[in-house]
Amino acid sequence: MKTFLAIAMACLGAFGQTFEVASIKPATPLGPLGKRVLRKGGPGTTDPGTYSCQNCPVSWVVSEAFHLQPYEFSAPQWMEDTRFDVAAKIPPGTTREAFQAMLRNLLAERFQLKAHREKKEMQVYELAIAKGGVKFKEAVLKDAPHADEPQGKMKQDSDGFPVLAAGTTMAIMPGHARIRSENKALGWFAEMLSGQLQAPVLDATGLRGNYDFVVSWAFSENNSAGGADLMEAYTPALLTAVKTQLGLTLRQKKGQGEVLVVDHMDKVPTEN
Repeated sequence: MKTFLAIAMACLGAFGQTFEVASIKPATPLGPLGKRVLRKGGPGTTDPGTYSCQNCPVSWVVSEAFHLQPYEFSAPQWMEDTRFDVAAKIPPGTTREAFQAMLRNLLAERFQLKAHREKKEMQVYELAIAKGGVKFKEAVLKDAPHADEPQGKMKQDSDGFPVLAAGTTMAIMPGHARIRSENKALGWFAEMLSGQLQAPVLDATGLRGNYDFVVSWAFSENNSAGGADLMEAYTPALLTAVKTQLGLTLRQKKGQGEVLVVDHMDKVPTEN
């Protein structure tokens, strides 16, 4: 079943739906083998008035515009291989949702993007309460977090796990990862897990409160190839940590997930 998207939206050009200034140029490669990407700014960051993505695969821009995980996106390989330097000035007070609409409009204007959403059978996870019950409690109201130390190299505790600064919800270091929930619903946690497991995670706990907890997991990085090989170590470690530390279980099953399918996109954008 397909749900077609009116990518060239009627709201194009309406207040709050376009960038004040935006440019897209062929990328200047960064880092080893030209693979490094430098993305910064945008609503919710320390620089909400500007957005830039240097050496950015065009697939990254599409994923950010539609708030997609890699498993939710079906596109030609050239979109991963073709890179641009994207820079934009954002109107004051722009929300994250409005910013994403601006990116979608930019893609429609400059790349003639056309796409649709459709359901696809895939592996999903169901987040449920494990035998013995949950091992965390509802959130307790706290004072606003204090200002953190200047950013630099991330600290780690004596066990090698990242120390999460105030306001940070997740971090990964070599062989170690940690997620912290502060006054968050389990639907938020399910979305975080879906990004880590690269599959939809459905909240079937029935718990409707907001919760505080930390979950940490260690994994082997002996697989130098990365990708699917690394996930073979990463996924079981995460599933075990969620069960033993939080009293929640992730059950695998077949289900339906929605993906964005790119029907057309120009390889060269129109000029700035």
